[in-house]
This record gives sequence, structure tokens and C-alpha cells, in this order.
Amino acid sequence: MHADVQAYNNSMTPADKAICEQLSQLIDKHLPGAENKIWHRHPVWFLNGNPIVGYSKLKNCVRLLFWSGQSFEEAGLQPEGTFKAAEARYTEVQQVSAADLKRWLEKAAVIQWDYKNIVKRKGVLERIS
Repeated sequence: MHADVQAYNNSMTPADKAICEQLSQLIDKHLPGAENKIWHRHPVWFLNGNPIVGYSKLKNCVRLLFWSGQSFEEAGLQPEGTFKAAEARYTEVQQVSAADLKRWLEKAAVIQWDYKNIVKRKGVLERIS
């Protein structure tokens, strides 16, 4: 885990830190070789420079975000924003399902929309895998 991500996790309350630690450990385990860093002030994992998954602290929860998650067709993920992102929200670590997260991360590695070049394409997303 990147040192900045560990610092982010350490800055959380104990309950939120437990969620963040669980998420980061499972993401690292199931996305081996992914680049991990703080991006726009939140932990994000990238494959070939394309953002795949990240999490952030919201007012009442920790949000797990998959940039291409709407294409996963998973009941446990809710649409987020106007593009292809989907999210899950957690208020306690027991809500994090390792099996669901593993399945979502497997899909995230093969179902990707090209967010890396969205600015260059003036807001148009293209599927890359």
C-alpha cells in the first residue's frame, strides 16, 4: 500500500479506518500490480493509467467507487454520477463483503471505460475492454 494511502486511512475515526483498511487490503489482494495513489485527495487504484476503483469518506459513510461499475450489472452497486460509475456505501466494517468485492474487482479488471482520456475526448467515454 502506498504510504499516502496509509496516511489517509490513519486519519479516519476508528470505525472508518477499519472500513478503509479492509477495502485497501482486499483491493490490493485482488488487483495485483495496480498502481495505487492519492488522486483528488482520495485513494485510487489504476490499471494502465485508467482509474478503476477508489474510496472516500463522505459525511455519514465510506464510499467505494468503481469508475466503470454500472457496466458490471451488480445489484450491490448503485449508479453514481452521469457517466458509468457505481458505488457501495459502508457505515461499519461488517458490511464489507469480501466475496462481493472480489467479484466486483474481477469485473473491474476486464470491464473498463476510458476515463484516462475523457478530457481529451471532451467528455466522451469509450469502452476499452
